[in-house]
Amino acid sequence: MDTPPQQQGSVVKKKETRGRKPKPKTNEQSQQSKTPKEGKKSQQHHHQQQHHHLTSEDKYNHWKSVVPVLYDWLANHNLVWPSLSCRWGPQLDNATQKNRQRLYLSEQTDGSVPNTLVIANCEVVKPRVAAAEHISQFNEEARSPFVKKYKTIIHPGEVNRIRELPQNSKIVATHTDSPDVLIWDVEAQPNRHAVLGATSSRPDLILTGHQDNAEFALAMCPTEPYVLSGGKDKSVVLWSIEDHITSAATGSKSGGSIIKQNAKSGEGNDKTANGPSVGPRGIYHGHEDTVEDVTFCPSSAQEFCSVGDDSCLILWDARIGTTPAVKVEKAHNADLHCVDWSPHDVNLILTGSADNSVRMFDRRKLTSNGVGSPIHKFEGHKAAWSPDKSSVFGSSAEDGLLNIWDFEKVGNNTEQSSAPPGLFFQHAGHRDKVVDFHWNAYDPWTIVSVSDDCQSTGGGGTLQIWRMSDFLYRPEEEVLAELESFKSHVETCASISEN
Repeated sequence: MDTPPQQQGSVVKKKETRGRKPKPKTNEQSQQSKTPKEGKKSQQHHHQQQHHHLTSEDKYNHWKSVVPVLYDWLANHNLVWPSLSCRWGPQLDNATQKNRQRLYLSEQTDGSVPNTLVIANCEVVKPRVAAAEHISQFNEEARSPFVKKYKTIIHPGEVNRIRELPQNSKIVATHTDSPDVLIWDVEAQPNRHAVLGATSSRPDLILTGHQDNAEFALAMCPTEPYVLSGGKDKSVVLWSIEDHITSAATGSKSGGSIIKQNAKSGEGNDKTANGPSVGPRGIYHGHEDTVEDVTFCPSSAQEFCSVGDDSCLILWDARIGTTPAVKVEKAHNADLHCVDWSPHDVNLILTGSADNSVRMFDRRKLTSNGVGSPIHKFEGHKAAWSPDKSSVFGSSAEDGLLNIWDFEKVGNNTEQSSAPPGLFFQHAGHRDKVVDFHWNAYDPWTIVSVSDDCQSTGGGGTLQIWRMSDFLYRPEEEVLAELESFKSHVETCASISEN
């Protein structure tokens, strides 16, 4: 999910972009970033090619002016500290005009206060409820009334990535700058006050098996309570937390923990904090450099794939051993930073790279002479499939834009357009690099996204929850019929008022 720049020669490592300590939003002096110079060149190149006569502030103001037209709903929430990850949790209740849902965030601090895992409650306004004039009237420096912090967990180290367990989304896994994966029962964990010197919270479970730091590659299995991770040791590690389950996955709504309370949740003294641990079910070797992302096949706990800084895409099958089932030696021309397996079609896999491209592969025809043979190419380098339509996915990059693509639209556009093929929506509400986004499985077409604003404003971050107007993705005939009906209604009302 990281945002390395477009480049010609040397490989840009992810941690260089994120390794600097951030400043809070309230601090006006920006700390010097470790982002490589190529990042600035890439951004400058982008600005020169797109609206070179407009400043970034001009473009942002233009976006804000069209929010009532393009969006059904939008909430803007100022973050004092940047969050490197954002994930939707379980839906808590369903009301007439809005739903209440958990949201998982983090606070990446400069050391003056501890790093934290944040559990927030979010009010998600339902479609066609918000007034158009209200959604564009927000203060960029204010917190949104729709997002309220519910609980703070003091995290041992930065929270680089958060993933929720699909069978019980009250259970989350986190990656930090260590070899271990930390498992948290966020409902059982006590609320902590993040002050300097406070001890770290104790994880409910620690997954061991990596021989070096595992910082970003993390996935939870859709079908079984399995966890997958990749790291600097060039390996992919698989765990089952089944031995620690005390209530069935289907009973997740009962409020019971799925983790045995072998040790009391609460305060710890160090990174491993005396929590119970479990070793791996399998360790898989095949990469020649850091593994940057992993994902499960949506229909099988035994099949998964990984990507890394060796430009490889590897498919694994735990049933046949710990060596690659399929290895694409050159999936991109640079480091690979993300991979996502389609929940709608098990043959389609998205990969994102430092070469600033997203590629779509069909696993039935992955390579041609050892080089990746994608069926489509798009812009960006973090990508995630939409749960709402099989041909739609989102992508983000250094430029602060979050693009929504529909690969079914590639080649169908008969009009002259400067937009890349397949691009049908562009969210331009962030003024700095988008570091993560997540589609909402409960509320169709609703997305949460976060940006790290250290370069643009000197600190902090921005969280936005948004849903584009349904006029943009519904079938054209359906939209035109509704507009025609509305037109007839207006004409009827006008004629009545005249009489």
